Amino acid sequence: MTSPDPDTGLLAPGWAGSPAAAATSDGAYLQALLDAEAALTRAQAALGLAPAAAATAVTEAADAGRFDVRSLAERARGGGNPVIPLVGDLTKAVGEEHGPYVHRGATSQDILDTATMLVAARTLDLLSADLDRVQRALARLAADHRDTAMPGRTLTQHAVPTTFGLKAAGWRSLVLDARDRVAIVRGSLPVQLGGAAGTSAAFTAYGTEDTQALTAAFAAELGLRAPLLPWHTLRTPIADLAGYLAFTAGALGKVAADVLVLGRTEIAELAEGSGGGSSAMPHKANPVRSTLIAAAARRAPQLAATLYGSLAAEDERPAGAWHAEWEPLRDLLRLAGGATRDTAELTEGLRVHADTMREHLDVTHGLIVSERLSAELTPVLGRARAKELLTELAGRTYAEGLSLGELLAREPELKNVELDELTDPTRYTGSAGILTDRALERR
Repeated sequence: MTSPDPDTGLLAPGWAGSPAAAATSDGAYLQALLDAEAALTRAQAALGLAPAAAATAVTEAADAGRFDVRSLAERARGGGNPVIPLVGDLTKAVGEEHGPYVHRGATSQDILDTATMLVAARTLDLLSADLDRVQRALARLAADHRDTAMPGRTLTQHAVPTTFGLKAAGWRSLVLDARDRVAIVRGSLPVQLGGAAGTSAAFTAYGTEDTQALTAAFAAELGLRAPLLPWHTLRTPIADLAGYLAFTAGALGKVAADVLVLGRTEIAELAEGSGGGSSAMPHKANPVRSTLIAAAARRAPQLAATLYGSLAAEDERPAGAWHAEWEPLRDLLRLAGGATRDTAELTEGLRVHADTMREHLDVTHGLIVSERLSAELTPVLGRARAKELLTELAGRTYAEGLSLGELLAREPELKNVELDELTDPTRYTGSAGILTDRALERR
């Protein structure tokens, strides 16, 4: 029996098979490490600190397919990180002539942090594309259902009418907030280049007169930002990633939470386009996409908390704080990437049952518009009498099996009041349409 690949995601259907899964795999990480090593040699060559032939040789050798990722993982235990064995393997692959220019002046954290930023950048680009799919789908839903009335629910109970258009517009607003934050953090991802203790001493020893110029050249090679200082124990980039990824998962989780509630059998106002099956109950079409998104939203804050905890990193290089970041950050990237993939599929196929929404407006026998009636009847009856009457009739609606409108029509005091319009819940959605239009103006 063959040994299983640890990156298959057998117990992680939320990200398995997603673009983010491929972008954060062991192979992808290995390639990012190699890309960082090759970029460093090229940057040194561009500044006359290494032969151009060395830059070419390292770049050609920096192909993840030429290295044994499982062996690297096992040998990483010796020094506590995979860069140490990788440098040895890459140096051997480059050959004796150009081997001395591999990893020249750098420390393991320079390469691993830079590779992490590369993996994050590549994953965030995929995530952004899926967020754009989500916002486009939600914009269509909001426009199509601008005036589709439905019960608004507060503390699990019917409150006053709202529209599904406004609900979808609200979801889209959160998704756009996530998109904007992802764009901010994507543009801020820096390379790491500080040497053994963040002083760049080894680079100067090898003849680098301007270490900031080297950092800038290194960053330009990789399409990342050049930081003002080495950030070995100044973990703002990791903390920012943690916060924005957790926010993204939570924003998508809001969409999933609403779909899960509104898709319950006894509510059935929404349904996923293609539900999942059950191993025991043939009749079921489970809301699988929403379930996986909700799971990601629940896990993300705890992963972010671990990364925030690593801000307290001692000395110029920490023992443990840095190492504690690697797995939760990759998990966060995978969770957020998988959740955006699933939310795109969810929103593009979401089925809206407008007729059911309309039926549910009458579940409370007209009490859903009691707020409006209180305001409209006060000038006619006086505040005290209006409250007294509505309270009395509210209690009678269920006892007598009549709607609030039918009971109001029996009151002599209201014979000149146009009750049909006042008791129509579809005509009490306030500024929902205007708010939806305003939300859709955001691009």
